[in-house]
Amino acid sequence: MFVKNKIRNLRKEMNITQIEMAKALQITRQSVTAIERNKYNPSLELSLKIARFFSKPVEEIFYLEEDNND
Repeated sequence: MFVKNKIRNLRKEMNITQIEMAKALQITRQSVTAIERNKYNPSLELSLKIARFFSKPVEEIFYLEEDNND
């Protein structure tokens, strides 16, 4: 299973740039990019901050995707 997220879609719906989001979360724009591309899974603390940023439960932002090789 892989952890995936809906951050890019949520951010675009709110017309927020990666830089604005990074500043609000006190992380780098590169971190936002890596998280959006599912190259990096944020810590639990950062996941909770992201959920608060979007005013959504964590499970509406992050989800598990099945590995088709199982």
